[in-house]
Amino acid sequence: MIDLHLIGIGTGNPDHLTRAAIAAMNAADLILLPRKGDAKSDLIDLRRTICADVLTGATRVVEFDLPERDAAAPYLSAVEQWHDAIAVAWRDEIARHLPNGGGLALLVWGDPSLYDSTLRIADRLRADGLAMTVTVEPGITSLQALTAAHALPLNTVGAPVLITTGRRLRAGGWPTGVDTIAVMLDGDCAFQTLDPRGIGIWWGAYLGMEQQTLIAGPLDDVAGEIVQARASLRMRHGWIMDIYLLRRPGLVDRLGLP
Repeated sequence: MIDLHLIGIGTGNPDHLTRAAIAAMNAADLILLPRKGDAKSDLIDLRRTICADVLTGATRVVEFDLPERDAAAPYLSAVEQWHDAIAVAWRDEIARHLPNGGGLALLVWGDPSLYDSTLRIADRLRADGLAMTVTVEPGITSLQALTAAHALPLNTVGAPVLITTGRRLRAGGWPTGVDTIAVMLDGDCAFQTLDPRGIGIWWGAYLGMEQQTLIAGPLDDVAGEIVQARASLRMRHGWIMDIYLLRRPGLVDRLGLP
């Protein structure tokens, strides 16, 4: 039996760890850290730092190479194949390092519940017959870190919020029935496809990390600035994680929008 603990580690600041997360890390027999290539070395360096800071017992820390997604294949099928490959990598590491079972912890960027597939990958292993329990220790999401960094409420009074991806925003435009949209996983700055009039944007990259960068303002004023900043930061660091919130009239009034 494998007792799998998925631990949300926040968005780059070790102080985002909860006491429950620290306890789960120390109770585990093994922590697996994924290597994602030299361009994202900051990510595994952060996980190494967290482990060095909070582990006080005999928990083993093992690094493994994470399979890469085929960027040339159709998106949904590529993601399915990628998740299958990650599940195989997990199974191989479990067989190698926990052959008789035990406690396994994985450190999940942000929180395992929000636009993260760790839980779905764990389901693959259980469906394949691996005896496994799954426990989640929640973490600070990028959405929480964004609104906190901008000192911005997520919602307007009595109004809904939509959390979506850049791919869907680009394909469908502004959805009906909402005045606030949080956009994740947007590698192409899909906000450029919108009519910017009356829209405010709050953008953040590397939230919680030393490289944190924030830009906010009327979309028609700052869209170009965000595009340039994003490209420059990605070139400088070799990778980027960013998220933004879009809002139509309401709280955007404080930005001076019509």
